This record gives sequence, structure tokens and C-alpha cells, in this order.
Amino acid sequence: MTPDYSIINGAFVLKNEASILISDLSIQRGFGIFDYFRTINFKPVFLDDHLSRFYFSASEMFMEVGYNHDELEKLIQQLIETNNIPDSGIRITLTGGYSEDGYTPAKPNLLITQMPFTFNPGNFNKGIRLFTYQHQRQLPQVKTIDYLMAIRLQSFIKENHADDVLYYNENEICECPRSNFFIVTKKDEIITPSKNVLKGITRKKILGFPEFNVKESIIKPEDILNIKEAFISSTTKNILPVLMINGEKIGDGTPGMVTRKIYEHLFLLKEK
Repeated sequence: MTPDYSIINGAFVLKNEASILISDLSIQRGFGIFDYFRTINFKPVFLDDHLSRFYFSASEMFMEVGYNHDELEKLIQQLIETNNIPDSGIRITLTGGYSEDGYTPAKPNLLITQMPFTFNPGNFNKGIRLFTYQHQRQLPQVKTIDYLMAIRLQSFIKENHADDVLYYNENEICECPRSNFFIVTKKDEIITPSKNVLKGITRKKILGFPEFNVKESIIKPEDILNIKEAFISSTTKNILPVLMINGEKIGDGTPGMVTRKIYEHLFLLKEK
């Protein structure tokens, strides 16, 4: 069996021996950021985009990464070679550091972990069911480790026979806890919320597809009553059709043609 390593502050450590102290602000106050990307056949997917967002998140939280872009990329490549996992998910986490008073930020700890991950294409036809919930994430433009509300709502999701929640606030649709949200209008316009959301990397790629009429705009809860299709996007989910919202079918309750075409375009892009 190949040894399973993680990286803590530049040092390679066996995963089952990796640890940080309980005085870290990620434990004491939930203070930290992260980013996550996939590898396909040992190749990182959209790595530059993910690293750029990681450094943006660090800047917004006034945290020093301690490594420049090239140094961090080199560490990641070394981890990929060492663990020898062709298809995986790699998470980069920057914590608040070992605080003396449990509140004041200290020198951050940089953690890089890798887990096997293989995308299941069969999930596309299964789709996803959403239920709306009024909530606005703190600092939505930053990929923080704060998923308090999303985890708290797990029982709410089950009670409403859904798979995930769709946040809205001040009469505007926002996002799902771990994915971006898109609608397809009857004119085949593809719209994703323009503000108060995390700017996902998959979202960014979809916005750049010249073959489709994709734009950022405000989506109100009432707008989803008459849409043709809906889907979510994320690094782990790729594209998933939204088949139901609040117990009501979207379209005929099956994956739509526009969503399927977006999925196919994204799949080809990731395989390049």
C-alpha cells in the first residue's frame, strides 16, 4: 500500500499522524479559509484558478499564506507524486494559527490534504432536489471553513424530502451551501446570481462558454416558478440538474437539454 501523506507547513507527514494544536483559531473560533480542487489522471484541474481564489480569500481575511504561488504549486505537485493517487480531491486549508488568548490571530498553519475521488457520472440523471431557506453567509466572496448553517440544516433538509438547501436573502436567490445555482429561462438564457455568492471556479468556466447565453443577474424567488431548467455547479458535483424546488417539479422533472449540453461542455474542458 502506498503511504498516505499530508503536508503541514511544508513538512510531509503521514495522514494518520497529522495533527495541529487545539489552540489553533480554526478550532477555537472557526477561523480559517480553504480551497479544493480535483486531479484527473494525476493532473490538477483548473489549479491556477483555485490558487488565485485561495490567495484572494487569504487577503480578504488578512492572513499570510507563507508561500508564493509557485512554491505552493510545487508542494502540491510533490504531494500528488508522493501519494500516487491519480483521481483525487486536494484541499488546501489555512488556519488562524496558535492564538495565545484564543481570539487574536497568529501565524497561520497551512495544511494540504489529498483523498481519492472519482466522479460518478450516474449522478447527473438522478439530479438534486432543493428547498429554499432564508440565510446569507458571512463574507460570501470568501471560501471560509464556516459551514455552521449548512450542517445545522441537515435535519431540515431531510424533513422536507430534499437533498440540499438553496439560500435566499432580501428577496434574492443566492446559492447552495457548496455549489452555485443557475436557472434556464424559456428563452434559453442561463442566469446565475450576480452578488452575495462565492464565485465558484466551475461557475466561472460556465460564464465563459461562448456557445451559450450565460449571464450574472438578480434572481428572485418568484422567478423560479416559471423557469425551464435549473442546475447547480461545483468542483465535486460538476453539473447537477435541479429536478425539484420546494416540492415542485422544474420543467418535467427530468434533466433538461440545455443543462445536459452545459454538462458535456464542462466534461470536455476538464478532460483536456
